[in-house]
Amino acid sequence: MTPGLRKFVLSVHLTVSVGWIGAVVAYLGLGVSTVASHDAQTVRAAWIAMELTGWFVIVPLALAALLTGLVMALGTPWGLFRHYWVLFSFVLTVFATIILLLHMPDVSSIVAVLRETDGDELVGGLGGDLFHAAGGLLVLLVIMVLNVYKPRGMTARRRQAVDTR
Repeated sequence: MTPGLRKFVLSVHLTVSVGWIGAVVAYLGLGVSTVASHDAQTVRAAWIAMELTGWFVIVPLALAALLTGLVMALGTPWGLFRHYWVLFSFVLTVFATIILLLHMPDVSSIVAVLRETDGDELVGGLGGDLFHAAGGLLVLLVIMVLNVYKPRGMTARRRQAVDTR
């Protein structure tokens, strides 16, 4: 990968990755409002906003981060299987993306129910989506720390390649 292309892909990767974190923070804020609110309209609106944010912001950013991270790993000297931090970051990103894709249909189901009810019985009975949002944010922050600090250590495969030289 040429230096100019590498910088462009890195810029895109950083933008979508930081955007993913920011979108999850916004989603978490909406989830908190569903727990804290005593107003059925607010709870319904927050869940609808969570669904829209999830499908139209978080999912595309997650997929873009996964794709650009893979391009960066395969197109730069870091490699995907050379250093533990790259491999762990990739595995955690795949994990977070899979959990997100499996969870979003549940959010859509909740929103479908909310659209059909008057909502008064929902206040206090339907909590926010705090577990998934907080867990996702934690995973994303771990990935960020791994990518900033780049802990030493090559994978066994890379050590063998170095030893055979």
